[in-house]
Amino acid sequence: MNTADRPERRTRLLAAGAASVTVVLWASAFVSIRSAGAAYSPGALALGRLLAGALTLGAICLVRREGLPPRSAWRGIAVSGVLWFGFYMVALNWGEQEVDAGTAALVVNIGPLLIALLGARFLGDRLPPRLLAGMAVSFAGAVTVGLSMSGGGGSSLFGVVLCLLAAVAYAGGVVAQKPALGRAGALQVTTFGCLVGAVTCLPFAGQLVGDAADAPLSATLNMVYLGVFPTALAFTTWAYALARTTAGRMGATTYAVPSLVVLMSWLALGEVPGVLTLAGGALCLAGVAVSRSGGPAGPPATGPRPEPRPRARSQARSDEAGAPS
Repeated sequence: MNTADRPERRTRLLAAGAASVTVVLWASAFVSIRSAGAAYSPGALALGRLLAGALTLGAICLVRREGLPPRSAWRGIAVSGVLWFGFYMVALNWGEQEVDAGTAALVVNIGPLLIALLGARFLGDRLPPRLLAGMAVSFAGAVTVGLSMSGGGGSSLFGVVLCLLAAVAYAGGVVAQKPALGRAGALQVTTFGCLVGAVTCLPFAGQLVGDAADAPLSATLNMVYLGVFPTALAFTTWAYALARTTAGRMGATTYAVPSLVVLMSWLALGEVPGVLTLAGGALCLAGVAVSRSGGPAGPPATGPRPEPRPRARSQARSDEAGAPS
């Protein structure tokens, strides 16, 4: 029994490790975006980041001799590429020119709740009452953050709205990506999603050339860092972990991002969100806690009589592993 459980445990540990790498690198991305955004416009920064990421991923694919994804995976790759790699990055870059990195991370953090909601609608995941309650609390938090920023002028409130749009695109991209990972490898899905995002952002090519000519070296290095690490590496480790669990559970791993961003932005940029902003962020996190307070989702409560004990234990182990359906 112990021996049979070892591969399952190893898979879960590897997925958890991959998710941890993603969380740390994505947290650093909020700080790098804020820094590079002083020299690069939102679309130019997104395109430069995606080109650096696509070149890195393409080189890895050539070394590993990865082929094209199967036809059945392309729909999910294309949708996630446009929404997550394309629209999300432009909206987030623009939002971070209006609000600090910590505030942006707090607002974007409603994304996991949206992932759970969309997962219930399109992937058949359960939608328990706690999730609905958590969404209401997190929405109140997002409104609080918006009100806290409105005192600094309309542009700050506009930045919060942009971060909310980024969260919606992020959630839609994750839910679209999940089925594709059942048909293609994590590296394939990430590489071609990144390419689709780069093509989506090609209208900003002129801005990228103009900004790069005037940008300081530190801003350009930040842009390359965003492409190689938070994009090429972190999106691949994310896809690897997402292929081995549910979209809702994977979204929950990003709940640690805002606290890491606040710490990193304080150390690197000297930015600390105001008290009301932090209170709104705490409400966002409280909503997340409410939505996850019921523990891992199991099979539906309604249905026929309970299974005999041995089979019930086996089913519980399967649910804990979070195997994709």
